[in-house]
Amino acid sequence: MSKELLNTSKAPAAVGPYSQGIRSGETCYFSGQIGLVPETGKMVEGDVAAQADQALKNLSAVLAEAGLSTENVVKTVVFITDMANFPAVNEVYKKYFAAPYPARSCVAVSGLPLGALVEVEAIATR
Repeated sequence: MSKELLNTSKAPAAVGPYSQGIRSGETCYFSGQIGLVPETGKMVEGDVAAQADQALKNLSAVLAEAGLSTENVVKTVVFITDMANFPAVNEVYKKYFAAPYPARSCVAVSGLPLGALVEVEAIATR
């Protein structure tokens, strides 16, 4: 099995023992991205929509490092701390993904790293 590290300074550094992304063959697996601003390492100011937008910018940066874009994404998992934020996250999500949309799960969780309100992970292929 081949395993290639995908890493970019244009997205936040990992806050634990994991990689931003891994390529194995033609498939890339991307760790969850939250609304951290890469230049500051701090959470973007604003509401869940601002955090979702920054998380998806971060994901897009790691995708670009792999030579991919959101068009290559086949599956996402969205974690949110409050299902009441589902509509706001969907509005931001639609700015980054077009039909046919990736398969997706959305899960409400009791907490996310660094107090984030939303986190997005993805699987992409060439």
